[in-house]
Amino acid sequence: MIIRKVEAFPFRANRDNAEGLGTAGSPSLLQPGQARYRWAETYPVLYSMDFETALVRLTLEDGTIGWGESQAPVAPEVACTIIDRILAPVLEGTDLDPTPQGIAELWWTMYNTMRVRGQTGGFMLDAIAGIDIALWDCVGKLRSLPVSTLCSEVSAPALSAVPAYLSGLPSGDPECVRPFHQGGFDCVKIFFQSATVDVLLQHCDRVQQILGPNGKIAVDALWRLTPESARHLAPELATRQILFLESPLAPESALAHAGLARDIETPIAIGESYRTVFELETFFTASAMGVVQPDIGRTGITEALRIAERARGLGITVIPHVSIAMGPQLAAAIHFAAAVHCPMLEYNPSVLNVANRYLREPLVLEHARYLVPQKPGLGIDLHDFAGRTV
Repeated sequence: MIIRKVEAFPFRANRDNAEGLGTAGSPSLLQPGQARYRWAETYPVLYSMDFETALVRLTLEDGTIGWGESQAPVAPEVACTIIDRILAPVLEGTDLDPTPQGIAELWWTMYNTMRVRGQTGGFMLDAIAGIDIALWDCVGKLRSLPVSTLCSEVSAPALSAVPAYLSGLPSGDPECVRPFHQGGFDCVKIFFQSATVDVLLQHCDRVQQILGPNGKIAVDALWRLTPESARHLAPELATRQILFLESPLAPESALAHAGLARDIETPIAIGESYRTVFELETFFTASAMGVVQPDIGRTGITEALRIAERARGLGITVIPHVSIAMGPQLAAAIHFAAAVHCPMLEYNPSVLNVANRYLREPLVLEHARYLVPQKPGLGIDLHDFAGRTV
């Protein structure tokens, strides 16, 4: 089936930053100012005042449309320009073999366009990920199969539902966990958004009281720790039986993470900063993590499956990372998690609400589980708003 057209659209929507405070995509207060992109107050990362992402629409010669999405919480125009100028001209007119292997061949086609120039990560791979998701959506539709079933051609039969964990403390208040716990959530990830470790530990203790003895807590350190401060914190995490410590150190050093992993009891979780098996290989070989967290908006489905295969061979748990995302990226993460039998998947209430606002049929979360869409492809259809700022 010939690929007729590949289109990319930067998407931007207003959002209530106070409502999302303490959750994925806006874990910390932002410094005051007038700029669209502002520094977080407690660690050196830029965040947008808006909800931003990059959408991809791929059209085949028979009119089949596939939707994809690049993880682009800041400057989605960059990934879109890469698609428009580099990737779309390469793919348009190409014959798509409707199999996972056929998609993988096109992944390599895209990757090879710039690899000898050093563009093997970052925005380039974000752009590839968005197209890759759209290709899986198209192939699923061509074969009348959900993406999770299509993925399962290279793994075990897919799950019909994926357990969800609450990502963050909406509004930053531990008490906000209570209604989620009543709705079935027994696992919460707490962001180290506060100024002090004492406040972080107080939040952990209060949430544990709400969840009860069977509840589980993970901690996302937001790259704020040093090897020394992480080791100092480690006994407190071990006492509380923290499920995993996410992003403890700056993302560049595999050896630093490996040394920390050897010295502390709590498993280290990393992955959102990396797009390929190649980037993660030094972390795999150094035994630097107990949990790997591919972000499907950055890896795409094809490379996420390769990451999962590598992790499985090493006994590493796969729990996908989900941050700012619209329907294609969320649906792709759900299908991937179902195919790979991930023990849980990240859930941010405000992100799901925004995504569902633009879907003809919403993605469903029931009793703290994502229901896996069963229609062909990703099982979603977006309203026709592509290219608009809302």
